[in-house]
Amino acid sequence: DFLTIFLLAGIYIHIPFCKQACNYCNFHFSTSLRQKDAMLAAILREIMLQKDYLNGENIESIYFGGGTPSILSDLDLSHIFEQINKYFYVTKNAEITLEANPDDLTNDKLKSFRQHTPINRLSIGIQSFSEKDLRYMNRAHNAEEAKNCVQNAQNQGFEDLTIDLIYGAPTTSHEQWAENLELTFAFGVPHLSCYALTVEPKTALYQQIKNEKTVSPNDENQLHQFQYLVRATQAAGFEQYEISSFTKNKKYARHNTAYWTGHSYLGLGPSAHSFNGASRQWNVAHNLQYIKSLQENKIPFEREFLTVSQRYNEYVMTALRTMWGCELEKIRQKFPKSESHFLMNIKKHIDNKSVVQYENFFFLTEQGKFIADGIASDLFVV
Repeated sequence: DFLTIFLLAGIYIHIPFCKQACNYCNFHFSTSLRQKDAMLAAILREIMLQKDYLNGENIESIYFGGGTPSILSDLDLSHIFEQINKYFYVTKNAEITLEANPDDLTNDKLKSFRQHTPINRLSIGIQSFSEKDLRYMNRAHNAEEAKNCVQNAQNQGFEDLTIDLIYGAPTTSHEQWAENLELTFAFGVPHLSCYALTVEPKTALYQQIKNEKTVSPNDENQLHQFQYLVRATQAAGFEQYEISSFTKNKKYARHNTAYWTGHSYLGLGPSAHSFNGASRQWNVAHNLQYIKSLQENKIPFEREFLTVSQRYNEYVMTALRTMWGCELEKIRQKFPKSESHFLMNIKKHIDNKSVVQYENFFFLTEQGKFIADGIASDLFVV
């Protein structure tokens, strides 16, 4: 079973730098590279200080997220890998993913990643193949670069690719959305992640909409494009194994699947989260504070120990998002006090066809997937 064989612990590394800010992004990053070397030194120190966090578990996945990790050179990355290998055991066929922006993926850069680092999977932030969409989102690349970088990555031997696409932007017509998917299928990419454009507080997009400088996404369009996505990927031979994740030939993202199935992971870098089964912790989302603390051998983080109710809520929320579903037996064994609450509250979602029960398991239907957060919050124990 994929879930038991592959999913051991993972390491996530947050690289908090970007060339420019996308207007919808609420992740932690800076557009100034002045602190890059100090930041890398701090991350190397955090790796050493956190060497026991995963209790000696083997590392099955490493994921560079951000920000834009593809800003780093192969030398920067080599230092990080050296340090990880010094303090952790990384399995031979571990999945090692680097998030990348199309404008960074020049042939030279791809070649040096391939030759000088163990990166074996790229997650490319395409978002759209349309100039209009990319301008609306304030992306740093253009449509031409979006197309070229996929081809270039494949030419340099990166078979294991995943690309991100965003649907439901006001600039994305239904035709354009269909074209984005067609192009993706034509490239033969084995994995894609697709997200509805959401307007988060404190983002530039939120301000632009508030000041009536631009229009906000339309729920009906988003639902229509989500439904189209589900059908088009299925027709192209993809499996929707999590609400926003689609794969061909069982190329599940090991790293993300470990998050959804409750495995332990260590997060390094400012704003990164870690989870070890009993507690969750997150580093300060402030570059200078993070660097300063680590210069004094201190990790600047907050931690919460999860109550049984919180662990139940988390299980329900993540398990329902996946094609493996929510297992009643697991709730019975691990959260016996919540079983009757779960059964009572899921009933109306079964009745209105948002959830389907198959033997001991509960799954979201297509219409349920679009309102997954609402269904999960109905099942939560407060």
